[in-house]
Amino acid sequence: MFDVQQLTFGQYDAVLNVLSFALVSMIFASFFMLASLGRVQQRYRSSLVISATVTGIAAYHYWRIFDSFKEAYAEGTQFNEAYRYVDWILTVPLLLVETVAVLALAKSVSRSLLVRLVPASALMIILGYPGEITNEVLPKMVWGALSTIPFIYILYILFVELGKSLARQPEGVAKEVQGLRLTLLATWGFYPIAYLFPVMGFEGELAFVFRQYGYSIADILAKAVFGLIIYKIARLKSFADDPEFAKAEGH
Repeated sequence: MFDVQQLTFGQYDAVLNVLSFALVSMIFASFFMLASLGRVQQRYRSSLVISATVTGIAAYHYWRIFDSFKEAYAEGTQFNEAYRYVDWILTVPLLLVETVAVLALAKSVSRSLLVRLVPASALMIILGYPGEITNEVLPKMVWGALSTIPFIYILYILFVELGKSLARQPEGVAKEVQGLRLTLLATWGFYPIAYLFPVMGFEGELAFVFRQYGYSIADILAKAVFGLIIYKIARLKSFADDPEFAKAEGH
């Protein structure tokens, strides 16, 4: 594992800043989602609560990562990267749950999607962790390949299975869901790149700094920004369901 004390003060400060930015982004995204519950119809509020839960969990783990990083640099203790995986195994399945929840599909359809998406997302994180903590190329590649299998399966469900329901969604919602799926694809796509840094020969201080920036920015996009898109979809569907509600909201 990388020794954080090898970082220059400028590199240390840069990592501290991005961790702080991620922490505050998650905190205020949670506040916003909870404060906005009254601006969507009752049936869509669960998706906002789940979104706030996702960013709340992420905020807690970024607080722990922030403290672990400071202690590792000041005292020479081991920086605990595992906090990210604990966060992901909780938040990644919830991201998929909120995606399905905001569409308010038939219960049988929602159940069919979730019983496949949630286990696959947890399996993806679990299989990726052994490769993250090893410095040996072969085990990293093997675990990375195994983790990719459920990732591809999730993409199939999101882009093919979920896509079948979009024709029945209100005007504008299909476009937002497309943006939702592309956001997940773009942000999740960074994680395997950072994961394979050692395999590509990209190691040392700069690799550590870039990985922390990449993971943090990807988390902000995949959780806080993703939550804002969920909120927009909930608003659009609320307006489509109840014209009086839309009028009251000035839409």
